[in-house]
Amino acid sequence: MAGIVVVFDFDRTLIDGDSDNWVVTEMGLTELFHQLRLTLPWNRLMDRMMMELHSRGRSVKDIEACLKKMPIDPHVVSAIKSAKSLGCDLKIVSDANQFFIEKILEQHSLLDYFSEIYTNQTSVDENGRLRIFPYHHAAPPHGCDLCPSNLCKGLVLDHLRASFPDTGNLTRFIYLGDGGGDFCPTLKLIEGDHVMPRKSYPLWNRVSDLRIRAAINGWRDGEELEGILLHLIHTMSELQQ
Repeated sequence: MAGIVVVFDFDRTLIDGDSDNWVVTEMGLTELFHQLRLTLPWNRLMDRMMMELHSRGRSVKDIEACLKKMPIDPHVVSAIKSAKSLGCDLKIVSDANQFFIEKILEQHSLLDYFSEIYTNQTSVDENGRLRIFPYHHAAPPHGCDLCPSNLCKGLVLDHLRASFPDTGNLTRFIYLGDGGGDFCPTLKLIEGDHVMPRKSYPLWNRVSDLRIRAAINGWRDGEELEGILLHLIHTMSELQQ
């Protein structure tokens, strides 16, 4: 049968909160963060926060320990494992960053369930400081006016769809997200695909847009996410038989 690709946003979707805000709050950066919030793009701001932690003597291991405390709803964990066991290809497309995502997933033994993670890249420099870099490096990075300069999720979704060979069996996508940055990839979905916007979040407020061709399936919490996602997978699998 044709494949089903499940694409998760990370913050406020796969995890209930925001990984950047979690680190800022837990590691005592809130005051400085708000001082600089309007002076830097978010991606560069988080890189600046990592510089501040390094200047305070906080190590990469300290950041990792902070991330390991980030909870994931058990229903979401179950949904990920069930979707994978049903043969779906799971991916993450997120405006968080590689280090934060991987350390949280590792803590919950989920990293190996995802075949690819598209997000802002990270490295540890020669001084032991965690650096955060934009996903798109070129200037100008992309021509999309719906997305921040560091990451166009719509371009990523185009890449994902093109990466599956045309064998006569169309690959179907389920996209789960919450924020304004998830609107662009939602517009890239086609008839037969599904989008799962989190209710009462920015993406949900835009799903009445007539350009959206995918079926819309809203959810509020981890329990609804699990139930709706698994129902869609089973229904889509039956249609493909």
